[in-house]
Amino acid sequence: MDQRDFLRALSDEGFSEVVTVEREPHGFLDLHTHPFEAKALILKGEIRLRVGETERIYRAGDIFHLCANEPHWEDYGDEGVTYLVGRKSPDAAQA
Repeated sequence: MDQRDFLRALSDEGFSEVVTVEREPHGFLDLHTHPFEAKALILKGEIRLRVGETERIYRAGDIFHLCANEPHWEDYGDEGVTYLVGRKSPDAAQA
């Protein structure tokens, strides 16, 4: 999926906040949550996400989705990672 199609899909799904996130090579975030739902398109590099017992690596062109308040950890590859992410508060999902 290209960026234009991804942005259109985010809008159709009610993701009103869209930001670009860049993370440094070999960085990580320990177990944490976000108060928003997140849907992201990887632009470059890679990110490894673990949610519960499931771990997956996402690379350029892949999309990941996290529910609001879903515990997960993140680990960034040799080149770091850059992704375009839509954020939606749980309240917006019910509106």
